[in-house]
Amino acid sequence: MKLLKYTFALLACAILTNCSTDNDDNEENLSGQSGDLILKFDNSVGDQDFIFGTTYSKSNSETFQLSNLKYIISNVRVTDNEGNTFYYPEEENVFIVSESNGNNAGEIYVTLNDVDAANYTQITFGIGIDQDRFALGADGQGDFLELASEEGMMWSWASGYKFVRFDGTFSTPSVTDEPLNVHMGSVGTSLDNYKEVTLNFPNTVLVREDSSPEVHIVADISKVFDGVMTANFADGYDQVHTDATETPIIATNIQSMFEVHHIHND
Repeated sequence: MKLLKYTFALLACAILTNCSTDNDDNEENLSGQSGDLILKFDNSVGDQDFIFGTTYSKSNSETFQLSNLKYIISNVRVTDNEGNTFYYPEEENVFIVSESNGNNAGEIYVTLNDVDAANYTQITFGIGIDQDRFALGADGQGDFLELASEEGMMWSWASGYKFVRFDGTFSTPSVTDEPLNVHMGSVGTSLDNYKEVTLNFPNTVLVREDSSPEVHIVADISKVFDGVMTANFADGYDQVHTDATETPIIATNIQSMFEVHHIHND
């Protein structure tokens, strides 16, 4: 009977050892591989697709419509299922997401090339320009300085970048079709409105050399005004530029407007 027990024990050990070896052999070797990761930004207002010139309602009977909608994202990085983080190269890691550059479905694509192959579970990105990048001065901005200037995303070098730019009109119960301009950003080092967003993926993003997964990120524009804090046009949030009280509120609200809707793994 003892011999039989020992035989079963040895057999079980052998099976476990073989299974472990098989698992190791079957693990995908991603070392040295890289691939593209596509971020697909899709602006919305609540559960509606955002469309230029469409009138949208706020929570307090105010309405708005936009003719210009764009924002800067930077410092994009993704974290894999083992806790390793891939930082996109700093010199290329800044983008303008402009609704006017969207496809027929209103989707704006940002393609990250040569991302390390891995199983990613999370993404982090900044809204705007952080102080370290700003401190590099004009020479350190590369081509982005010219692009931002062409896109109307700067005031002057002393004031810095506009992190978001929403232009249009608004109405309240007492006024109709008044100008709306929300230009939130940092003002040098005296007013830092740079924020970062971290989003978990609903399923694993598989970056490989032979596939280009897409991350569909929805940005709910209504949260700019009805987000963590309420920003009513009648209270002065129809013209937001460099005010030290207004711009941090808009920055905090914008931080809450992003979510990953779904993933496409090729």
